[in-house]
Amino acid sequence: MEMVNHPAHYAEGRKYEPIAVIEDWNLNFSLGSAVKYISRAGRKDKDKVIEDLQKAVWYINREIERIKGDNSNE
Repeated sequence: MEMVNHPAHYAEGRKYEPIAVIEDWNLNFSLGSAVKYISRAGRKDKDKVIEDLQKAVWYINREIERIKGDNSNE
């Protein structure tokens, strides 16, 4: 059950789990996902550091595009 509630690639050796930061900062899905991928880069699979960081960038770019779309009506 620990792998579900407190996966090592998020929790081990850390004071705060990403979900606690995401909830405390009240981040939306895209920004929360970016934090998640940044926090686990190289921890879940050492061979996928770049892939995890690219996923974080993808979510950040998605949020930027959403904000641009929201601002296009102003």
